[in-house]
Amino acid sequence: MTSAARPFVTAEALAAAGLVNDTRLPELQRVAARYAVAVTPAVALSIDPADAYDPIARQFIPDIRELEAWTDEIADPTGDAPHSPVKGIVHRYPDRALLKLAHICPVYCRYCFRRETVGPEFGASLSAHELAEALAYIRATPALWEVIMTGGDPLVLSARRIREVTLALSTIPHVKVLRWHTRVPVVSPERVTDDLADALKSPTQAVYVALHANHPRELSPEARAACARLVDRGIVMVSQSVLLKGVNDDAATLDALMRAFVEARIKPYYLHHLDRAPGTAHFRTGIAEGQALMRQLRGRLSGLAQPTYVMEVPGGHGKMPIGPAYLAPREGGYTITDYEGLEHVYTECGACTDEERP
Repeated sequence: MTSAARPFVTAEALAAAGLVNDTRLPELQRVAARYAVAVTPAVALSIDPADAYDPIARQFIPDIRELEAWTDEIADPTGDAPHSPVKGIVHRYPDRALLKLAHICPVYCRYCFRRETVGPEFGASLSAHELAEALAYIRATPALWEVIMTGGDPLVLSARRIREVTLALSTIPHVKVLRWHTRVPVVSPERVTDDLADALKSPTQAVYVALHANHPRELSPEARAACARLVDRGIVMVSQSVLLKGVNDDAATLDALMRAFVEARIKPYYLHHLDRAPGTAHFRTGIAEGQALMRQLRGRLSGLAQPTYVMEVPGGHGKMPIGPAYLAPREGGYTITDYEGLEHVYTECGACTDEERP
């Protein structure tokens, strides 16, 4: 397998790099004609081409099954469009909004819920006029306490552009928290320079970076060093992962992933149930399966390493926790199930009989 400074963005380039067999070229070309493709050198180096079930390749190498249509798939599964008052803004919750700065990514995940709206054909980023209108909306909406930079991947922008956005938002008094969602530290760690890390820092606001990674092998030494450049500057990092069939749908992999996050000073935040974006059915797991995995993690990991299992309610109705329940009401109190699956009765004092009172 060869390396390159630029990402592999065609089926032919993937084959030339030894990431796919030439016999797959016709089908991969069909997928690439429909959905954006990009695999960075850092990702390519982490793929084992000899493993037909490699979990890194599964996330980034096109698959002919992406062209299969299922009736329950939705082009906009999180319902961004109805909550977009101006281009670049998604305002779904009262106190926070998305600012979609970029329309491109350093890599294109094959399960992406925004796959219908990201890629080179949509332009690299918001224009100066579009960004000005988005910032004006934020300034005019005093309920906004947090602004979440996303896209695409906002860290594909230059340090200069990132600094301009940070400084513009720092002048809005009611915005107290800036959050940047990205894959860059794991898929293109060389982009996280000292200059870029400094550009993220706000003189007036708390700054968070949410890192998207799904498998412990993504937390390479280079990725951990990139994250350290952020954390060492006082930027708090949290994680986001997606539960994906064939990638991380077993307790051992999720255990290793969450431990890798914590070791890199990244707080596990969300484990997402897969959104029903077009062409992603081969990644699906059942909710019951996800809940069972969360039960296993509860017994294996400390609270510091526990993510929240969540689902975006289709149609733009927001994100809700869907993890397993450990507490069930009963007469006089509750039944609590521990991490081993054993049930215990808990009686509230207010429900005690006179004989039971002290």
